[in-house]
Amino acid sequence: MPAPVRGLTVPAHVLVTGASSGIGLALACALLERAGVASVAAVSRHASGSAELQVLAARHPGRLHAIDADLATDTGIAMVASALRARDTGLHLVLHCAGLLHAEGMAPEKSLQQVERAALERVFALNAFAPILLARALQPMLGPGAPRVFASLSARVGSIGDNRLGGWYAYRAAKAAQNQLLRTLAIEWRRSHPHLACVLLHPGTVDTPLSHPFQARVPAEALFPPSRAARQLLELVASLGPADSGRFLAWDGRDIPW
Repeated sequence: MPAPVRGLTVPAHVLVTGASSGIGLALACALLERAGVASVAAVSRHASGSAELQVLAARHPGRLHAIDADLATDTGIAMVASALRARDTGLHLVLHCAGLLHAEGMAPEKSLQQVERAALERVFALNAFAPILLARALQPMLGPGAPRVFASLSARVGSIGDNRLGGWYAYRAAKAAQNQLLRTLAIEWRRSHPHLACVLLHPGTVDTPLSHPFQARVPAEALFPPSRAARQLLELVASLGPADSGRFLAWDGRDIPW
């Protein structure tokens, strides 16, 4: 099985956000099955209380580290950075999977009349602001000496060029903002961190709580179980290098228009 980061010759230390469910949990599971992964820091708002993560921790003693943090807040991001500094292992791979599409009392907008400031702010806080602020907090742990990857889950609906249906104002715009923020970061890191690839990934439509209300029209063959989505994403990440930094890629390796 290849290293989780192309060219990495030491056991990898990995951070996964949104790790208590869906794609994030599936990625944590898959990574811990790999001998080339030294540790997985699993971040979610209630990571330490997650029954699934507790099972993983018992199955892989000393390799899974749960971190409770709300990444929509500065305090939460600071808590992640502090926990990782205390371990002093650095990071080789960051997989940012935390995201928000709907919640109690909040659904994707179908028309302009449904656009509200509170929903925009809430969706942008996690989908757009969290990835770039997390990257800033983790930058000291992504130093030279080994290849590294910072990968953040985006979505095809965040593509401005591919937007033909409209709707979903907050989510589309927040993902588009994330794309621009991390594309800009990738340009900076080409100069300051030439060993690092910063990429945006579309996992496809995955059978998770995020997509459940919107699966009715998705063909069965296009709806991936989380385990398959995790496998596909890890295979893609393992194929990438610094020359790929700044790309917006679908799960199958194809570039998505901005």
